[in-house]
Amino acid sequence: MQTDEIRLRAAELIDAGRYIHGRGWVPATSGNFSARLSDGRIAITVSGRHKGHLTSDDIMLVDEEGRSLDGKKPSAETLLHTSLYRRYPAVNAVLHPHSPGSVLASRLFQDEIVLEDHELLKALPGIDTHESRVAVPIFPNDQNINRLALRVDEYLELHGDSHGYIIAGHGFYTWGASVADALRHLEALEFLFDLEIRLHGVKKP
Repeated sequence: MQTDEIRLRAAELIDAGRYIHGRGWVPATSGNFSARLSDGRIAITVSGRHKGHLTSDDIMLVDEEGRSLDGKKPSAETLLHTSLYRRYPAVNAVLHPHSPGSVLASRLFQDEIVLEDHELLKALPGIDTHESRVAVPIFPNDQNINRLALRVDEYLELHGDSHGYIIAGHGFYTWGASVADALRHLEALEFLFDLEIRLHGVKKP
């Protein structure tokens, strides 16, 4: 059963990679994706692999602390995945694209980008009306992943649940109960980032 589950999660991450790359959201070898297994292990993309051409060999296993279980090298940002799994027991997938919308948003906005009164907000869990306000925090990029993970965790502890966050000049993280849910959130957020960027440009004098 575990082997079948690993194959299924790997196939979902491979398919997600092809789709996300096709939209131009993970250029070159950027980004990383993961899915949690029922026994707590995490299937995650191997470091430095092109996300549009993933194979089963490009998906590896780590434990809940991000340690490799099969000798392969995980993404340097694995701790950003594992910290989300620890915080959210219902989350079973984390996706991290380097999308144009998130990078541009981090250049235009300071500490957060506010998404408000958009119909597409209903694509996010717990939202059933356009009359909603979602603040997506923006964190400075940091090569010290332990420090960055701690900063994100402290923010979520202080401000409550979020649907994603942006790393400035880098990309964004979002998550869901399944790979399909996380992919829906990714697509919705990137669309809304793009709308806010356009609106910001229109409003500028």
